[in-house]
Parts: sequence; C-alpha cells; structure tokens
Amino acid sequence: MASTDVQDDSDDGMDAFMDRFKSQRYKNALSENKWEEEFNKIPMFMKTAPEEIDPKEYPELACLQSIIHDEDRSPEEQAKSLKDEGNSYFKEKNYKYAVVAYTAALKKKCEDQELNAVLLTNRAASHFHLGNMRSALNDAAAAKKIKPDHLKALIRGAQCCMELRNFSGAIQWCDEGLKAHPTDNKLRELRASADKHKRAAERDARKAKIKEKKLHGEKEALLAAIKERGIKLFQPTKSRPEGSDSEGEEERASAGIAQLSLDGLSSQEVTGAQVFLDQQGSLHWPVLFLYPEHQQSDFISAFCENSSFRDHLFVMFGEELPPWDTDRKYHPQNLQVGAFVLFE
Repeated sequence: MASTDVQDDSDDGMDAFMDRFKSQRYKNALSENKWEEEFNKIPMFMKTAPEEIDPKEYPELACLQSIIHDEDRSPEEQAKSLKDEGNSYFKEKNYKYAVVAYTAALKKKCEDQELNAVLLTNRAASHFHLGNMRSALNDAAAAKKIKPDHLKALIRGAQCCMELRNFSGAIQWCDEGLKAHPTDNKLRELRASADKHKRAAERDARKAKIKEKKLHGEKEALLAAIKERGIKLFQPTKSRPEGSDSEGEEERASAGIAQLSLDGLSSQEVTGAQVFLDQQGSLHWPVLFLYPEHQQSDFISAFCENSSFRDHLFVMFGEELPPWDTDRKYHPQNLQVGAFVLFE
C-alpha cells in the first residue's frame, strides 16, 4: 500500500507540472518566430562564425574566445588555439580571417617549430585562395626553411610558382619535394605540368623572337625601298633655337625621320592599313579620297605604286556613278587630283 501511495503522489505531481507547463511559458526558451536565428548563436550549433563578436549578442562565444586568448597560458597553447580558430575559418572559406588567426598564432613565437611550420603552411594556403601568390610563396618558403621535407609546404610552393608562371621555379620545388617524397603523385603531376608549360613558354618566346626579327627585316626593307625611290617623308618639327647648327640638325634627323614618318603611316584602326612592300618589290600605300563639298570619301587600303590615279577613278566613277553625285559631275575625264599627306 505504501508504494502505491508514493506512485499516486508522483503521478499527481507530474500532472500538476504538465498543467503548469501548458499554462505558463518557459522564460528562457527560444522564441517561436526567431528560434533558428537564436539557435545559430549557440557555439555548438553555429554554421558560420560572426565577423564581429559582441559579448552581449554572443555571450557564450565571447566566453570561449576569452578562454582561447587567455594570456596566462603558454605561447604553444595559445598558438594551437589560434591555429584551430584559423582552421575553422579556413573550412568556412573565410580565408581573410584565417590569415588573421594564423598570423596571431605566429606572433606568439612559440618554440614548437613543427607547429610554426604548420601555421606558415596553413597561412600560405589561405593566401593562395585569396590570390596573394607572392605572400603564399613566401610563407611556403619559410615553412620549408623550418622543415625542408614538409610535404604540404613543398606542394604549395610549386603551385604558387605555377600560378606566377615561374615554371622553372615550380620544377625546382617539385624536385626538392620528390627527393623527400619520391612516390608522391601530386608532386609528380605538378612537375609534369610545370615541365610542359615551361617548354611551351620557351617555344612561344622563340616564335615571338623570330616574328620580331622578321618584322624588323620587313621594316628595314620597306624603308630601303622608300629611300631608293627618292621619296621624302617629313614630320612637323619644333622650331630650332636661334644660333643652332641647322645643317647638323638635319643630318642627325635624316637617319630617323623615315622611321618616324613610317610609323605615322600605319593605322591602328580595324582596317590595319599601312604602307607595305609586296613580294614583287612594289610599294602599296593607303590612300584616302576626299570630296569635301559632298562630305563623302573613298578609301583604298593598298594603292600599288604601279597603278595610276586614273585606274582607280575609272573604277569608282566609271560605269556606275555614286548616288551622292546628283549633278553627275564626277566623270573620270573631268576630275583633277590634288594630294597631300598629314602626319600628327
């Protein structure tokens, strides 16, 4: 009977508690409308860490952070805590704050060189994802100096060199890594890729040099052809100071004046019109025909020196006259040509 009475009293107490639970709201519970937002403020359930930690808004997180940065602990312990904090930021792809955390850890100047090498390598990875290749390479090099066989540092250094198009440097990093890790596939792949890109870059450099040499030869031949025909090209020059040697000035300018004027004859527009020498040794000039009274023009990109103006006039005004010539005045036999060249 005694046990039954106790059971009845317990049931009565539970019933009373449930009645109060239904009628009274729990003061410290999550709100119905913002429970997800409040749930995300609990450190254990956070999906992302806040950029600014306000102790009033995130009291639990602020408490944990104060524990992490407890100055009473040894530099090694503080550096490890900051490394873990940086790793959390890195997993969230918040590389900027990861760099800050790893930098703070390195500033603790702990004597654990293994930990320092890891911090430098992790910071190198963060810089790499931020696009700071030089900083990433410097950190990888510093980590390698502490621990020459650090695999992640060796791989990261080679990757940075690849991004900086320093393929010879990437090969050197890979070779150093393969001495310590001869079977590592990542280093092997990086070295093969670096070697391929290096040979391609060298090939492109050779092609560019050959092309530059060819263009230089063509320009020299063109200038020689212009000079051979007695064509004189002039550009506006600044007035000479009083008392200067005008004859000497002309002699010094004569060697380069054709080159300067030739550059002025090249167009930077999509037509790409410029004076050139064909395979038969004939010069071709870009020629512009202007009809000011009608505000019209014609352009011939390659006017051969063996052609006459009349040849082109018969093509332009021969069988079919232009629509803007309403008075039908533009017949080849009636036209006179006046030429001028203008250099800016």
